[in-house]
Amino acid sequence: MTESVLDYMTRLGRAARDASRVLARASTAQKNRALQAAAAALDAARAELVAANELDLAGGRANGLDAAMLDRLALTPKVIDSMIEGLRQVAALPDPIGEIRDMRYMPSGIQVGKMRVPLGVVGIIYESRPNVTIDAASLCLKSGNATILRGGSEAIHSNQAIARCIQLGLAEAGLPAAAVQVVDITDRAAVGALIAMPEFVDVIVPRGGKGLIERISRDARVPVIKHLDGICHVYVDIAADVDKAIRVADNAKTQRYAPCNAMETLLVHQGIAERVLPPLAAIYREKGVELRGCERTRALLGGDVLAASEEDWSTEYNAPILSIRMLDSLDEAIEHINRYGSQHTDAIITENFTDARRFLTEVDSSSVMVNASTRFADGFEYGLGAEIGISTDKLHARGPVGLHGLTSEKYVVFGDGHVRT
Repeated sequence: MTESVLDYMTRLGRAARDASRVLARASTAQKNRALQAAAAALDAARAELVAANELDLAGGRANGLDAAMLDRLALTPKVIDSMIEGLRQVAALPDPIGEIRDMRYMPSGIQVGKMRVPLGVVGIIYESRPNVTIDAASLCLKSGNATILRGGSEAIHSNQAIARCIQLGLAEAGLPAAAVQVVDITDRAAVGALIAMPEFVDVIVPRGGKGLIERISRDARVPVIKHLDGICHVYVDIAADVDKAIRVADNAKTQRYAPCNAMETLLVHQGIAERVLPPLAAIYREKGVELRGCERTRALLGGDVLAASEEDWSTEYNAPILSIRMLDSLDEAIEHINRYGSQHTDAIITENFTDARRFLTEVDSSSVMVNASTRFADGFEYGLGAEIGISTDKLHARGPVGLHGLTSEKYVVFGDGHVRT
């Protein structure tokens, strides 16, 4: 009899739970050996990876995937190089597991502290980019977690080829194959099963479009680490350095348009707007960015600036489109960001220390910046190595999620025959 989707996913879940207990006690050397061996296996399997990826690209073209999706799907030599480098970088990171902190003696004579431990089993659901398979597997492995990876059906052959290299690394280090499992079926029911197995899965990390993340957040019976939107702001304060403001606001929007940490709304204090907005608008126009502005912005910059609607302030464009609003105060800027933003990443450009501190304190986002581009908001730039995603939640992990975000803590107590009286 053919195995049902639920039975298949249950089998993966049970195997992952068993493997997680082995990983939790694995040494740092053993985990690093697996990562380095997987990197070597990827390097040796370049031809196989490209051949598998070509099957996915051919299927994508036949199914009408657009150029941007095909680009995300492609395993170019550069992408394979970055996957290998990513494994080696994670191997070089300090191992957080087993760290004990805040040890202190209590009046009773016992010592109390906290030990960092793995979460257990991490389910990761993602679309398009096969390199996510390596990022996710490497971070989960180094942090002592077993993982079940469910990539998009459009990347099934690529993900399976990458998984074979990971399996070689695990075998080389004497770790169980079930420590990293790639779901081999493309049936969407597999996602529904994965997010509803709290007995086997401890946390779900979705990486993909808003529709996917909304569905998982709505239906999951397992805790989810996620962000829905990247509506990021740069606010140019009245006390801004004009050159810094222009440089940062240009980079935050145009360095790349698609990432979730790209600026979508530029806020400018009216007292500095005449010095900042015209040169910035010239840069944006030269780069083909469509501008949408409030009435004062349009009056200052001219008729080619479209009227910004109420919807524009809460839209993540992921495209060369920018909304601009002129404001009368820092208070207005903070109110705008907290009302329309997505608690992802927001920046202030200012030379006024008091304004900077107010912005850091009062803007309710997972990353808040002073005089720096929002494009820095990722794990690599924060010194975390690879990241598994960005969380805009407030519980457990917030901001870029690296190794520490995939761990928890438990209390540890040392006594010497102590009893409570």
